[in-house]
Amino acid sequence: MLTLEILNFRYDEVASDMFNIPLLLSLAVAPGIAISLYIYFKDKYEKEPWPLLVKAFVGGVLVTLLAGILEFGADTLFPPSPNLWMVAIEAFLLVALIEEGCKYYLLTTNIYPHSEFNEPFDGITYSVIISMGFATFENVFYVLRGGMSVAILRMLTAVPAHATFGVLMGFFVGLAKFRKNSRQLRLTGLFMAVFFHGAYDFFLFQRTYPDLVYCAFIILAIGIILSLRGIQILNEISPFRNDDPAS
Repeated sequence: MLTLEILNFRYDEVASDMFNIPLLLSLAVAPGIAISLYIYFKDKYEKEPWPLLVKAFVGGVLVTLLAGILEFGADTLFPPSPNLWMVAIEAFLLVALIEEGCKYYLLTTNIYPHSEFNEPFDGITYSVIISMGFATFENVFYVLRGGMSVAILRMLTAVPAHATFGVLMGFFVGLAKFRKNSRQLRLTGLFMAVFFHGAYDFFLFQRTYPDLVYCAFIILAIGIILSLRGIQILNEISPFRNDDPAS
């Protein structure tokens, strides 16, 4: 979601007293860690090294700052407007393209060339870990300002949404490394992440038709279904599958 929250954060606006801050921080961080572990254990046949996973997670944190700066600049050029076309521009271009583009850049330049990226499922693994670093850092600022209700809401929506966008991107980036039409597949991954992210945000951002907000959850549900299928497919075509006696 909007990383402008980070740039606009003020400590004196923290929603709760000092005694609740450790709890809020735990709730802000827990979903990203849980989803990262879920994806790690879904990689059935060849687990990734922890140092590279940590690098991907920390990289996701750092590109959150880059995305925030870019969004801040874009927001000054295109101020928010209730017009649906402007909402669409904000959702798809000023938020989704910037955020997913930053994750994509990190994935394809820092992780993709690594020798440990040696099976298609690694695209999903590293893409989701990057997304969880991004979502976790962003989540801390939303939760500290919004309190417990925001923590619970984002635990069930925004953080899983970032994971879903990560799977959709990583599915195609993972295939790309082992296919001839690699550039086309990589860009397809970026497009899928931007499309689902933009559509999800569009229905949340628009205020003209309040009932359309429910479409955001339909988009998220479709994305989760596709993501689960993508995880299954890339596990099935793992080159390490035949090395596993249980497969």
